[in-house]
Amino acid sequence: MHRIMLVDDEENILLSLNRSLRKNSSLDVVSHTSPLDALQEASESHFDLFLSDYRMPEMDGVNFLTSTKHFHPNAMRLILSGTADFDVLIAAINRAEIYRFIAKPVRSEELLHTLNQALHLHDIIEENQRLSAQVRTQSQELKNRETALKRFANEHPVLARVEWGPDGSIILDESDT
Repeated sequence: MHRIMLVDDEENILLSLNRSLRKNSSLDVVSHTSPLDALQEASESHFDLFLSDYRMPEMDGVNFLTSTKHFHPNAMRLILSGTADFDVLIAAINRAEIYRFIAKPVRSEELLHTLNQALHLHDIIEENQRLSAQVRTQSQELKNRETALKRFANEHPVLARVEWGPDGSIILDESDT
């Protein structure tokens, strides 16, 4: 289940967004009309995605989404706005690193499709990081084993020359005798 946060100072917009998202049972949706309250909860709980309105009285959406990066760097960030101000778009992309800009009014199908794409990308990023960490761990384990084998070969040169079969058996080379 993915956890997402919706932030818009207009209660009716939040109700509409929540109604649209009820169609997807794999979402745990948290809504806030105050970006400051939303930031407080974001600092205390895990979220996979943030969807914020741009124009809000306490804090604009770009600043809100930029602030969420500190708590959830891998979370997807989307901004919702009734205006397509070029400067806002640039700030949202460059500072908040948004995934998508969604224009109001938003269609339910478009919203669901966009959120599903964003969450799919989020899952890929999380899996990639998990696998990268696993590769780093396994690489370190191999380096440790190689170091141990080199140490063993230096301490026991006769045993280090033994040839091993694929099944773990010792292969005797009679030409060495």
